[in-house]
Amino acid sequence: MSLRRLLLLMMSLLPALPALAQPVSYSFDPAHSRVWWEVRHFGTSTHRGRFDAAPQGSISIDREAGRGEVSLSLETGSVSSGVAALDTMIRGAGFLASGSHPSAYFVASQFKFDGARVAELRGEFTLRGVSRPLSLRATQFGCRTDDMLKREVCGGDFEGELRRSDYGSTFGLPFVGDKVRLLISVEGIRD
Repeated sequence: MSLRRLLLLMMSLLPALPALAQPVSYSFDPAHSRVWWEVRHFGTSTHRGRFDAAPQGSISIDREAGRGEVSLSLETGSVSSGVAALDTMIRGAGFLASGSHPSAYFVASQFKFDGARVAELRGEFTLRGVSRPLSLRATQFGCRTDDMLKREVCGGDFEGELRRSDYGSTFGLPFVGDKVRLLISVEGIRD
């Protein structure tokens, strides 16, 4: 038996090696991605609003390895509370400082999975030029094949909480709450 035949025979006897999983990348769908916020007002009610400009960014998920990366940017000047005068104040130096810091960022590379489902993202949020750790918990997450796009779409709802004073926004404390709840609804289309 030739060496070549022997090698081919040995190779055929080896069990098939599992294919190595590759990360899958998605780009945010601006038609289905939004960020909302909530903050207590004078201890009596909750002010709610959103950022009218859809968040920009991408996500990469490697379900087999239990890893991922996400990058999200947000236009702070697109804040909307439904009250024009209040929006001007929120964009100002006392709150978002949109003139000098037109974008806020969230980047994460620590993913927590519940099976194949993304359960939590841990990363860093940058607002007003200040970066702090932030965790976003998935209240739901799922993937599907979109009939129109003929591609996989994954998305979910995420929530997190930050203290605005950690980012240098102290105007109105304690009458306007320090804790800000973020609600992020995002869908990504597979690249």
